[in-house]
Formats: sequence, structure tokens, C-alpha cells
Amino acid sequence: MTASTLEMALNYEHERIRELAEPAHHPDAAHPENRHQTDWFYAIAAQHLAAAEDVLLPHVRRLPDGAGLVTRYVGNARDLERSLRFLKGRQYGDSRFLHLEHDDLWQHIDRLLDEHESMEAKYSRQITDLLEASDVNTLTEDLLEAEEVAPTRAHPASPHTGMPGRIAHRMWRMADTAWDSAEGRVVPTKYHAHPKRDSALSHYLYGTPMPHEEEPK
Repeated sequence: MTASTLEMALNYEHERIRELAEPAHHPDAAHPENRHQTDWFYAIAAQHLAAAEDVLLPHVRRLPDGAGLVTRYVGNARDLERSLRFLKGRQYGDSRFLHLEHDDLWQHIDRLLDEHESMEAKYSRQITDLLEASDVNTLTEDLLEAEEVAPTRAHPASPHTGMPGRIAHRMWRMADTAWDSAEGRVVPTKYHAHPKRDSALSHYLYGTPMPHEEEPK
């Protein structure tokens, strides 16, 4: 069965998050000159979670046992967000998290990412089966666009779903941007240009020619 644009987009996002996580796994990622590797992974993962909660979960809620599926997703997201905060705190020398073992923390994060990817793969297939192809494409675009304006930090204690969640995400985005600037934190603002504007998926969605293709004359 051919994968929908939603499934392709989510799979692409999962691959990019894992790609960013790889260098952040190394113990020397805590060195000041390497901290940007963790910042990039942390920011992209946080944005992906917030966007999925705002855009994807309303459709998940309409699935059979939708309320239970949403509860499971949010539980995983909160645990993952807490772990991301622990990771950042440990690498930046926060005394509250220095007792955490690097390998143990990453083992926990990897397990949560596995669960997250499995849920999104399952949910996106179910959503695709219920919606028209054009509606799936619109949902995919909305999800990718939502990531561009999502918070760049994890906020596990804040509302995650519904109107309170969307308002919290908007407010945290403004606060995160201010703190990122104040701290000189490296946030990959250009990274999303790759999967969302220049990828094969984006060209498929918008019907634009691939870079190696010439515009018809």
C-alpha cells in the first residue's frame, strides 16, 4: 500500500530527529563547543511534539478509542519532554541533573522515541484511511507549518491538548525565542528549510519541480 503524504512526512521527521540525536549521544556532546548538537536535537524534537499535539491529535481523537489514544500519546510526550529537559540540564551543568548517567538517560530517551514513532506511524495510517487524499495533504501541510512556529523547548507541565494546549504553545514560543536570544542558544532555524521546503515531499505536496528538473519552457 502506498504511503500517504502524512505518513511520509512523519517518517521523514522521525529520521531527521534520529539524525540529530546521533551526535548528541556521545559523552563529549556536553563540551561547550559541542553543545549545539544537543540544542539542535532538543529544539527539533520539542517543535515536532508540540505541532503534532496541535494538529495531529484532534484527528486522533476521532479514531476508535480516540480519547485513550490521545492519553497514551500525551503521556509519552510528557515523559519525553521531561527527559529532554534532564538531558539539556545535565549537559549545561545543572546540579539537579548531574547525578544522571549519560548512557542511562539516552537509553530512556531512545525507548520513548521508539514508542513515539510507533504511535505516530499507527495513528497516521488510521487517519489516512478515514480522510480523502486532499484532506490528508492539507493536514500534512498544516503539521509541517505548525512545526515552524512551535516552542523550541520542552514544557512538560503545561497543557498539551485542546485550546489550552494551543495557547500554551503560542505563549511558550514567544518566551522560548526570547530566552534563546538572551542565552545565545543555538537553534536550527535553517534546518527546517531542508525537510519542509527542499525535500522530495515538499515538491510532491506543492507540485514544484525537483532541483534537478527544469521548469517547462
